[in-house]
Amino acid sequence: MNYYTKETNFYGNLSPEKLIERYGSPLYVYNESILRERCKELTSFVSYPDFKVNYSCKANSNLSLLKIIHQEGLHADAISPGEVHVLLKAGFKPKEILYISNNISKEEMEYVIAHGILLSVDSLSQLEQYGRLNPGGNIAIRLNPGFGIGHHKNVITAGENTKFGIGLENIPHIKQIAKKFNLKIMGLNQHLGSLFMKGDIFIEGANLLLKVADSFPHLDFVDIGGGFGIPYQKQDNEPRLELIEFGNKLSEMLTKWAQDYGKNVKVMIEPGRYIVAECGVLLGSVHNIKQNHSTRYIGTDLGFNVLARPMLYDSHHDIEIYKNPPSCKFDPHEKVTVVGNICESGDIIAKERLLPKVDEGDIIGIMDAGAYGYSMSSNYNNRLRPAEILIDLEGKDRLIRRRETLEDLMNCFN
Repeated sequence: MNYYTKETNFYGNLSPEKLIERYGSPLYVYNESILRERCKELTSFVSYPDFKVNYSCKANSNLSLLKIIHQEGLHADAISPGEVHVLLKAGFKPKEILYISNNISKEEMEYVIAHGILLSVDSLSQLEQYGRLNPGGNIAIRLNPGFGIGHHKNVITAGENTKFGIGLENIPHIKQIAKKFNLKIMGLNQHLGSLFMKGDIFIEGANLLLKVADSFPHLDFVDIGGGFGIPYQKQDNEPRLELIEFGNKLSEMLTKWAQDYGKNVKVMIEPGRYIVAECGVLLGSVHNIKQNHSTRYIGTDLGFNVLARPMLYDSHHDIEIYKNPPSCKFDPHEKVTVVGNICESGDIIAKERLLPKVDEGDIIGIMDAGAYGYSMSSNYNNRLRPAEILIDLEGKDRLIRRRETLEDLMNCFN
């Protein structure tokens, strides 16, 4: 078994055992060096001069991580007032935030307008609502190009079977509504879906959006989307998304389009997963091992209240086993199903996975858990959410969100 955390010195000056001893189990661990590296990879992704990376903070909105991402020069996308609040606290300026709305209330629109943040709408009725609230204002439009991509049907965000975006056939209606309320269309954006591992389809989608942009002569920006994938199956040598050739092709296309358009319009991408997934590992403890008929179960404290992706999307995460005590030797591999402690049969982290022999008391590491891990966690079964810690550039550990307590469950009651 290849150990990604050893190759990257992921845990810095402490071992997983010492981290669990210090902060408890389960535990989210983030590595600052990897986070900064991913930010730099995308900020240098293309040579087009007016290019910006907007971090999609729904992937992970921990305040300390957001501060690092902002230090690396990224701007941000937000999809809720809560995300706006945290982004502002992390140091993002209103002009550095694009609000990607979906089925929002009048009050939510007013909140965004009051904070001086540009909003993107994805329906004609929401464009009408915005026009009534803020006549003469600036607006962006989310379009649906008619096709999408994604690792699961629930994360395909364009095409015929999704709620997102305005169909291209409605462009005349967009312009009519904008004229009715004297709105200035500042930008166009789209999002095809999440977790692509080859750039060709992304470039195809970007090319289509740029062609549509030609019919909007006064744009300030075009947001060509996110969904940049990461290799979740590193132990099987899954290749990375190849950024150099992908970026060169995209740069060439953007440069030619800007020349034809007549000015250098800002071009943005909106990655989330690519920025934070690989900088996060979820640690947990093995509490029970049992044989039920033909299945050997490894029972852990990593329920889907802590990591929901495997249950929601049947997603794969590589697993590392840390023997406790560390001096214990690995026995031959065995096929096991790793489960959590939630009262549902679907509470499965990994089904029929070949792992080194696991014993009670061992520590288990779930790789690439930095995106849609803590941000999708919950108090289901009244379980408490774990702490989050950061391994800084010097290898030192720092608490960046405390573990919940039983009293936290009472916070919303009088």
